[in-house]
Amino acid sequence: MARPVTLFTGQWADLTLETVCKKAKQFGYDGLELCTWGDHIEVDKADQAYCDERKALLQKHDLQLFTISTHLVGQCVCDPIDERHKNVVPPYIWGDGDPEGVRQRAAEEIIKTGEVAKRLGLKTVAGFTGSPIWHLLYSFPAVPPEMIKKGYEDFARRWTPILDAYQEMGVRFALEVHPTEIAFDIHTAHLALKALNYHPAFGFNYDPSHLGYQGVDYVRFIYDFSDRIFHVHMKDVYWNDSPGTVGVFGGHMEFGDNRRYWNFRSLGRGKIDFESIIRALNDIGYKGPLSVEWEDSGMNREAGAAEACEFVKYSDFEPSDVAFDDAMQRD
Repeated sequence: MARPVTLFTGQWADLTLETVCKKAKQFGYDGLELCTWGDHIEVDKADQAYCDERKALLQKHDLQLFTISTHLVGQCVCDPIDERHKNVVPPYIWGDGDPEGVRQRAAEEIIKTGEVAKRLGLKTVAGFTGSPIWHLLYSFPAVPPEMIKKGYEDFARRWTPILDAYQEMGVRFALEVHPTEIAFDIHTAHLALKALNYHPAFGFNYDPSHLGYQGVDYVRFIYDFSDRIFHVHMKDVYWNDSPGTVGVFGGHMEFGDNRRYWNFRSLGRGKIDFESIIRALNDIGYKGPLSVEWEDSGMNREAGAAEACEFVKYSDFEPSDVAFDDAMQRD
């Protein structure tokens, strides 16, 4: 049986969960990956009765649940805090806006999110970590190595207590490797694991789109971290092969502007090689869901989400249990 195909609801949080359930079932999805914003999962309200109600709602629409995601609050755990963060977190996390207070309340919320996952019967929370050193990406003025080292130490100091709590709960955290995070390519993913002393509760939410436009080998990522891929996002991206007026950093242009060097696209309409991804996931024995994160600013999202579901179901396949030439061998 091929892997279940789910829809990440983060880009649908303007709709009620009931509405998203109806649409996802119509689009052909097997389940959902619920975000922790909008009314999809409200961490501050999510006692056992709330979680049971959410599970019942999904069951009513014959939808499975494997993962919840905390990208927005997770970003605040390690980030330098500014007005951007105020726009994406609940008021009780923002509080008076004091940066250290925001970071500490965000960390507490991530632990509570793990507790919610446990109440839901889940093993994985996906999301972001933030980064104290992303702003040092381009080394001018020259960045002393000690500053980078201190950044990873700060990340480990803030996330190790969270991960210890997750391990005790039997839940894992899957970082979506992504620009602005402590890990945004293969090298920095290795650095993040090393900083955490390879904590067993820490792994990755694999999303090839964020690696592809950077020029990172997104298939090799699967093999390098075969035991740390806890969840998979299916998302496509297009980038230009010919020189243009805007580079990989985006030129302060909005997503969807076709003058950009890259833009996310509906699955099958970009440049990601999903055939190689499926074969690599088969090689490492990944049996979890394939979760569509739909982010194509130039396409109707309902048409795109339905098309993406069909694309993933067509692209996925079980590994073979026999070599094709076995039938040619003598006993």
